[in-house]
Order: sequence, then structure tokens, then C-alpha cells
Amino acid sequence: MKAMRAALIALAAVTVTGCAAVDPNCPADARDLPLPSLYGRWEARFDGLPAASVVQLGKHPDYAGVRGTITRDAGGGAKPSVAQLAGDVDDEGALSIDESLDGRAISGNWAGTLQPRSCGREFRGTWRNAADDSTHPFVLTKTGATEGKQ
Repeated sequence: MKAMRAALIALAAVTVTGCAAVDPNCPADARDLPLPSLYGRWEARFDGLPAASVVQLGKHPDYAGVRGTITRDAGGGAKPSVAQLAGDVDDEGALSIDESLDGRAISGNWAGTLQPRSCGREFRGTWRNAADDSTHPFVLTKTGATEGKQ
């Protein structure tokens, strides 16, 4: 019984600390991530906002990057807003994404870094609102399976 309990505690510790504790192949930098690992469903949380937004990313059809959408809950029963996203991992290893509410003009920019021991499943950074130049910290966390075709 003690051995089983110790094994369960060890498993819980590994789960809490992240996959880098058991997977030496976890990338230390976003430049080491294969592009398809960015595809799929993500949750975006912005500092000061209670609701999470849903981000869906897939393969960009024109270059080695991602394209997708972010759906923000408007709250109070209002219709959620949906914006288009396009970006990539830049030469510095940062996830860089442009956001557009109308498909033409950039309404926001994301700049985030891969978090240690997240195995490509969490980025933290700053979102800049192009309308007023305000900035807001964000956390982007992978929540869904990778989808290679989008």
C-alpha cells in the first residue's frame, strides 16, 4: 500500500511540474517547436479580464506560420467577437501574431515567449491594442488536440 501511495504521489508531482521533468526533448525555445505543435485549440487569458477567449490556430496557406481566430466572450449575453489571427515564431524565438477584426487592418499584436517546462503548451507575453496602444499581459495555453489542416 505504501509503495502504491508513493507511486501516486510521484505521478502527481510529475503532472504538476510539467512534462520537462520526464521528457528531456521538451523544447527550451519556441524556435525548437515544430510548426504543427502550434495548431489546435488554445485558451487565451488577458490580465484584468475574467473570461477566457478561445483561440484556434492552423497552418497558414501562404507561408510557414499559423492562421486562425480568437473568439472573445462579450459578456452580458452579447454576441462574442471573432477576430482573425496570423503569425509565426520570429527569429528571436517569440510567438508573434497579428490580429484583425475586419480582415484588413491590424487591431492588435501578440508577442509571447514559450514557458519553460510547458513542452510547447504555454506562452506568456503582451497583447497590444492597436486602437489605443494599451498593452495587456496574456497567457496562451494549449487546450485541444493538434489539428494539422485548417
